[in-house]
Amino acid sequence: MAATVPPAVPHPRASAEGGAADWYRTALGWDAVAGPPVQLLTGAAFDVLELPLDAGAALLARGPATGPAAAAGDRMRLLTAAGTADELPSLLEWLDWSGVDLDLASVGAGGRITAPPPPGQAARGEHRWLRPPVAGRRAQLPALSGLGGRADAPDLVRLVAAAAAECHRVRLLRTVRARAGGAGIQPLAFS
Repeated sequence: MAATVPPAVPHPRASAEGGAADWYRTALGWDAVAGPPVQLLTGAAFDVLELPLDAGAALLARGPATGPAAAAGDRMRLLTAAGTADELPSLLEWLDWSGVDLDLASVGAGGRITAPPPPGQAARGEHRWLRPPVAGRRAQLPALSGLGGRADAPDLVRLVAAAAAECHRVRLLRTVRARAGGAGIQPLAFS
């Protein structure tokens, strides 16, 4: 009697990764590349505004409306309308933030980010949704209203202005703390 070979069972992580990429493609219509890790391609469905996590947390707590937001280690990624990454340098200049080291960046056409697990799945590692996208509902992504943004979408100018201010505040607090060097000096709280 010949021994039967059990069918190969895919590694659970591999199927979860493929499932996540499929979810992003089918539920949200986003360009995704199966991993590990799953990558979301920027520039078609959305761009990304990236800033330090502590500045982003303050922004989410008291800032303007945003679209989906994700944490990636010590960075926060705010999804914005496709094409807005190209506008960031001139927008910062217009807001009088040019020449200031804000640690604020954008990822647009041709870029990619690591995808957090879809909402409802356990977050593994440093990538997780803070404000997840909703399947079946087109995300309201911050846009410049003059660039064909939806009337009910969050305003990109307000978002970038608030993000720049929070990045600057965090940078100043870090500098004050570094200079204090534990000498009992407490930095002033900015609100």
